[in-house]
Amino acid sequence: MTKFITARAQLLHPPVRLNRNQTDQINMSRMSFFNQPEPVSSLAHYRLLSPTAAVRVSPLCLGTMNFGTKWAEWMGECSKDTSFEILDHYYDQGGNFIDTASPYQGNESEEWIGEWMQKRKNRDQIVLATKYTTLYPPLTEPVGHDIKINRAGNSRKSAHVAVRDCLIKLKTDYIDLLYVHWWDYTTSVPELMQTLNHLVMSGKVLYLGASDMPAWVVSKCNQYARDHGMAQFVVYQGKWNLAERDMESEVIPMCKDEGMGVAPWATLGQGKFKTAKQLEEEKNESRRNMDQAKESDHRASEALEKVAKELGEGVSIQQVALAYHLYHTAHVFPIIGGRKVSHLKDNIAALDIHLTDAQFATLQEGGEQKRLFPQTMVGTKTSEVPILKNSGVLEEAGVGGGRGAGGVQEWKAPA
Repeated sequence: MTKFITARAQLLHPPVRLNRNQTDQINMSRMSFFNQPEPVSSLAHYRLLSPTAAVRVSPLCLGTMNFGTKWAEWMGECSKDTSFEILDHYYDQGGNFIDTASPYQGNESEEWIGEWMQKRKNRDQIVLATKYTTLYPPLTEPVGHDIKINRAGNSRKSAHVAVRDCLIKLKTDYIDLLYVHWWDYTTSVPELMQTLNHLVMSGKVLYLGASDMPAWVVSKCNQYARDHGMAQFVVYQGKWNLAERDMESEVIPMCKDEGMGVAPWATLGQGKFKTAKQLEEEKNESRRNMDQAKESDHRASEALEKVAKELGEGVSIQQVALAYHLYHTAHVFPIIGGRKVSHLKDNIAALDIHLTDAQFATLQEGGEQKRLFPQTMVGTKTSEVPILKNSGVLEEAGVGGGRGAGGVQEWKAPA
């Protein structure tokens, strides 16, 4: 009976005989399915955003605060064509992490990014971050005067209106990462986290971030979220560079403890990091920029230039500034800007720089870390606590888990 069934099946479905070329094509197809694609650049070496967010992002985040013409008097002009060129180069090099905010350039930044994604048909390839809290122009001009009070702040209404308008401007139906842009010191933790969790549950937002918020507030918000089974903050965005290391006192340790990534802005010193040659040229040409830089900027610049020279010809101090962040701590994604493709290319090249422990120490010596109480009294690690030194020697882990030789610890998601 079995033989009869087999014979009948062969008559109904005779075996397909493939020639050698067809067999080779199938084998090649199978091989390509399992082969890992070759990265276009170091920008295409993707990383987990944080221990609490498994989305894969590029090691450098493209900031778009300067994409627009409405803030030209303040920060210069970046036309739509130039913005698209920068976006195209970032994307062509494998970049997928883009940062904007509701008020940037009077809505132009979000609108242009939305238009670019629509034209390139790549929305789902991009991890898109935006922010709410700051006042932005209404999408429809009101009849009469404009009552602006609830288009700013952390309230439920502010979040609802901002996200609704962001989705319109960005021409999408979801936001990958929504930041609270600032802490308004009035909204309660329950209202904030319930509001944000509702946005996540609705599918309009995938992940939550905290920007420029006190560490104690972020910790309190995350604990409330965990206690109530809600979405928590998975990444922190704040001002951090070699000359301004305040975040290293409270925010960075908090991020490690909370399992949060870090997306620092102003990583290149906002144009204040200069080589000795650049400073001399500016001094001879004009004094208009001389008073903007502080002593801490000059010390940081000297340390950056010293390390850049050690690394060899062609390495810029801006590249070293980015390398500092990548060495320092795990899950750090520096936000880079600029109004030229050449700036972007220089930044991407920083990913191929690997500092030594000695070079990292040189940078830290050049960039003074401000400590506040109680760090001024008890330090920032066990070996610095005076009243514990007399109890014996305790070996500690090294740097925080970045590229540093001592950075062997991985950040963990809190229980």
